[in-house]
Amino acid sequence: MLIDLNKTYSHLDKIRSGEIKEGLKLGFPKIDDYLRFKPGNFNVVLGHANVGKTTVILYMMLLYTKKHNLKWLIFSSENEPHSLIRKLVEFIEQKPLNKISDKQYKAHLSYIDDNFKIIDTNQLYTYRKLIELAQSVKNAWNYDGLLIDPYNSLIKDPEIMKGIGGHEYDYQATTEMRLFCKKNMITIWLNTHANTTALRIKHPIGHNYVGHPIPPLASDVEGGGKFVNRADDFIVIHRYTQHPSDWTKSMIHVRKVKEVETGGRPTSMDDPIEFTSIPNNVGFEIDGEKLLDAPIKEEFKPLI
Repeated sequence: MLIDLNKTYSHLDKIRSGEIKEGLKLGFPKIDDYLRFKPGNFNVVLGHANVGKTTVILYMMLLYTKKHNLKWLIFSSENEPHSLIRKLVEFIEQKPLNKISDKQYKAHLSYIDDNFKIIDTNQLYTYRKLIELAQSVKNAWNYDGLLIDPYNSLIKDPEIMKGIGGHEYDYQATTEMRLFCKKNMITIWLNTHANTTALRIKHPIGHNYVGHPIPPLASDVEGGGKFVNRADDFIVIHRYTQHPSDWTKSMIHVRKVKEVETGGRPTSMDDPIEFTSIPNNVGFEIDGEKLLDAPIKEEFKPLI
């Protein structure tokens, strides 16, 4: 089957005339210059274990929901549902859970239920079973983004593995995920872990973070460079967890942006986007500016 040339030419004409729609912005240049939400994108996120990747991703999801009314489906096998919902409630209110009034707590739960659905992870999923479930949810509830957290928690499909090896399996899985994105205009954020070798590489003498593990490279994903090859956008989340002061900073390195004409570009090697945790770890700020406004009490409807 050949491509539809008329459709292709139409897209090129839109690029020439500047009509291509840019990805969604958050209103913070230090984020928007590099990262955008683009419908139908297949995005891969990489980071070492225990640096707070899920927390940062969850916060980004909430930012886009508050700004653009996006809806999300979450598969997070390493986090209990109550933990995910707790973080969202605390992010919205910017207070610890036990400091939030009953009225606001119930209102925030209602808001979260309207915009976030969480997949029960008490059973094992292959990537195909997860995509099938995501498609059935999409048919019933029109969400915009899907978090798969993490990739290595999905079991291998024995039927597919009969004819191919692990390397080819990952290529097939990421290809089918990418096709799912394009077909449904759903953006996937696929969370991945770095291999153990990457954790042993430390910053050299003379660097500000000498002796601390460096942010992983795109090729450091468990399974290799195929993930950056398949990704539309590829980001690395890093935190110097044992640094005496900067352990509160989550650093986002944008390694790849496939279509820069719709917004975004890679960050420079030593100048990532820096999110600094606010007190009690209930949100983030950039250069002292909170990324979420103080909660507006009347905007949430009561929980029924």
